Order: sequence, then C-alpha cells, then structure tokens
Amino acid sequence: MSIKPATRISQVTPSMTLAISAKAKAMASSGLDVCSFSAGEPDFDTPTHIKVAAQRALDAGKTKYGPGLGEPRLRELIAHKLRTENQLNYTAENIMVTNGGKHSLFNLMMALVEPGDEVIIPAPYWLSYPEMVTLAGGTPVIVATDGSCKITAAQLRQAVTPKTKLFVLNSPSNPTGRVYTPSEVQALASVVIDMDLTVVSDEIYEKILYDDAVHQSIGSINGDVLSRTVISSGFAKAYSMTGWRVGYLAAPLDLIKAASKVQDHSTSNVCTFAQYGAIAALEGDQSCVEAMRFAFAQRRQVMLDRLNTLPGLTCPKPEGAFYLFPNIQETGMNSLDFCNALLEEQQVAVIPGIAFGTDSHIRLSYATDLPTIEKGMDRLEKFIYSRQ
Repeated sequence: MSIKPATRISQVTPSMTLAISAKAKAMASSGLDVCSFSAGEPDFDTPTHIKVAAQRALDAGKTKYGPGLGEPRLRELIAHKLRTENQLNYTAENIMVTNGGKHSLFNLMMALVEPGDEVIIPAPYWLSYPEMVTLAGGTPVIVATDGSCKITAAQLRQAVTPKTKLFVLNSPSNPTGRVYTPSEVQALASVVIDMDLTVVSDEIYEKILYDDAVHQSIGSINGDVLSRTVISSGFAKAYSMTGWRVGYLAAPLDLIKAASKVQDHSTSNVCTFAQYGAIAALEGDQSCVEAMRFAFAQRRQVMLDRLNTLPGLTCPKPEGAFYLFPNIQETGMNSLDFCNALLEEQQVAVIPGIAFGTDSHIRLSYATDLPTIEKGMDRLEKFIYSRQ
C-alpha cells in the first residue's frame, strides 16, 4: 500500500536553495574543499549580549508555553521600533511574533489567500513566495521586470484583475539586492490605494544597506496605505540569528487575529527563551549590526569587482542585502546547468536563477569571509575561461 500525498503538494517546487546547500555540505563532508555562496545566512556568530539574554532566560525558567502572539515585552519593542525607525503607526496589538520571517509570510498567506485569489509577485522573487501562495490555494501572478529588477507602478497597475488579493513587495531584495527608492515606493503606494490592494512588504534585509540607499517602508506613506499594509520581518539577517527562528508580522488588528488562529493550530508560541534574545537585540547596543553591515559592504565590493572582470557575466551593484545576481546569458548556459557544472568542476556552490523566476541569472551570497570569497572567485574565473 502506498500513501498518496495531497494534490497541492505536487504543485510545490522543492527549495533549490536548500537542495544546493545540502549538496555542497555533503560534498564538504566527503572531504572536498567547497566554497559555498549559496545560503542566505550571515557567517557571524550571534552577538554575545543576545546569547547571554537567552541564557539568563533559561536560568530564570523561561522554558514554558508563552502567549501565542509572543512575549508582551517583545511585541511592545517591535511596535516601538516600527514607529520610530519606519514611521509605521503600530501598537503592540498589531504585532504577532512568529517562527522566523518565513513563518510570518506563511501565516499571512494561509489567513488571507483563498482559492481563486491572485497574488502579484515581481520577478526575480524570493523562491518561497509563489509556493506559499500555491499551498494556500491561490494563484501566483508573476510579473517579469526589466534590468532594474524592480516592478514599476505601471506594471503593477496592469497586473491587477478583479481576482487580485495581494501584492508582494521585497526591498532590499532577495535575490537581487536592489532597493526601491522612496519615489518608487510612493508610486507603488498610489497604485495600492487606487486599486484597493493589500500589500505585504518583506523587510527582513532593511538594516543591510550600502552607499546612499534609503529604506522606505510603504506603509509610512500615509494612513490609507498603512491600512492596506502588512509588514513581514525578523531578526535573522541583521542580528545573525537565523537559527533562533524569531520573526514577526505587523498588520491591522483583524488580520493579526486571523493569522494568530493559523499559528495557534500549527506551532503555538515561538520558543520562549529565544524571544528574550530578540528583546536584547532590540534593547541593546546596535553597533553589532553596523559592524556586520560594514563587513558585508567590503565583501560586496570584492566579489563585484572580480565578477565584472569575467567575460559573459554582467552584474549591477546591489544597494542592500548580501547577494549578487549576475546575468549569465552570454555564457550560453541555463542557470541550472551553470550551477551544477560549477559545483561539480570547481566545488563552488551558487543558486540557479530559475529558482527565483529567471533562468538567465545566478545568485551568489557574499555572507561569508573574504578568503573564501577570493578562493571561490578564483575558481569561478577558471570555470568561465575553461569555456571560452
């Protein structure tokens, strides 16, 4: 007898990021020297004061079930952060603590999207967006962007139909590192109001910005936009807390109540003592964030300079996050073949662009140390010239 999974599972594509990262780790475990530019995870340890706070919480017995929406102090701090840093008029009741930023988005999709609903997703996109929509019974509407990798107000307006339920905005972007300017955000906000859309703004990389880039949260434009806005974020990227699994959703109260029902019947509360680490992250010295951002900026420049000397590859300078998204079209290879060959021949792990909705690109993460970047770029150079 075979057990047949639900039909909806067959409609979901496995994560290529996780698959390639797992393959790279397996190769490394077998003794191969692998340079991995695949995972979107800072290589820094979690700052000491955050770890100490979690240890103290353990010692204080913070090991029991907690409130489903999150520890009250953490919700208050998140709301304060959003008010003061992002000009978003939220209170603690508008905040829901989730098991990482990804979980906040999944909760949202399950609480908001119904069968037949359309969700507009600009490409390139983070690979889990369309899969979450599919699992919720909705239809992902992928909008291809130009070389800027950013959807325009005109494209958004054109993509809207009577079935449109949600628009997904991600800035700074995974996989491209592009950041929407305040004027671009303003233009998109106007469409959101005109077309009466709901927008979810994924702002997990908001603190990782370079040069003169400015992060503008779409809900800060005015009250009309805020009433249609959902914020997804977390502590993983800025504070190097990927394994802690603490994220959050900020939204109008009715939607928070709906999403909390999803969480109540799936995971219940987020790990209690991990939330005390997140409290320390918000209350403590923010110099740790700046130190990591400064290191990322150095790594970005080294990798970008090396990349743009290679024939057949072109890459714009990202304004945020920690990814490069070069175009490989001139190599004559599709992204999956390129990545598989690079991993097999030179033991360098990168992610094929097809996972993000475009087969003409690859994604490289520079969230690793400079010696690994230099060694990996040497190998990439050998790979490119071996095909000239």
